[in-house]
Amino acid sequence: MFVKRLLSGIALVIMAAVLIYFGKLPMLLAVALISLIGQMEFYRAVGIDHKAIVGIGYVSTIIYYLLVFFEGRAYMTAMIVGTLMAFMTAYVIFFPEYKTEEVTNSFFGMCYVSVMMSYLYLTRNLSDGIYLVCLIFLSSWGCDTFAYCSGMLFGKHKMAPKLSPKKTWEGAVGGVLGASLLGFIFGTVFGSKMHDIVDPQLVCAAACGIGAIISMIGDLCASAIKRNHNIKDYGRIIPGHGGILDRFDSLLFTAPAIYYAIAVFDQFVR
Repeated sequence: MFVKRLLSGIALVIMAAVLIYFGKLPMLLAVALISLIGQMEFYRAVGIDHKAIVGIGYVSTIIYYLLVFFEGRAYMTAMIVGTLMAFMTAYVIFFPEYKTEEVTNSFFGMCYVSVMMSYLYLTRNLSDGIYLVCLIFLSSWGCDTFAYCSGMLFGKHKMAPKLSPKKTWEGAVGGVLGASLLGFIFGTVFGSKMHDIVDPQLVCAAACGIGAIISMIGDLCASAIKRNHNIKDYGRIIPGHGGILDRFDSLLFTAPAIYYAIAVFDQFVR
């Protein structure tokens, strides 16, 4: 299992590096595909299998990514409202076939997976994005690694015993500090290549620290959903890791956190 998990992890890192390098359409297509698979996993986990509701969710994701690619940010709110109206229209037309919870979960799944995941692409699309998008992975995966090590060495106080018995507050602190350190090192090494970031060391360290805190919330949210629906993994598409949502659960929260943290901290230091 460990070897399988390790090889899968290495393959994911290589794929991420290639997509980050090329960016643009290849990365958008990859992120959109990941979102659709993750959305499918979520619908399956919460027991949504009605074709009309699921179809609206997938079509909405495709439309959303088309708007993202063609920079139609001005139409995003209208698109989200239109998606909700489409779900509610199906609810009315097929009443009482669908329950209220199925409709609300379908809309939530589209926003939770697809909209949040899109910030991987949006961050890559920023000026200096080829470097800044790496902070998402550094923050999320770095926090996981440092939190695990800190928890093993110093962990005594349980953070969320009902959701994740192995997570401790000591591990959480170590994860945040470790992610911030990685961000500082990254800013030191690549700061000279960032043309629009005033203080790369400070901005990268602060963004990774904020991203690490948010990533833990994302991880616990995914665990809560699985426990509510009595499932161990969302899927089996990634050997040794489970499904897309099992591997990218924390990234769903980290990506938008990093995107906005960069904007806020960069303006603050100017």
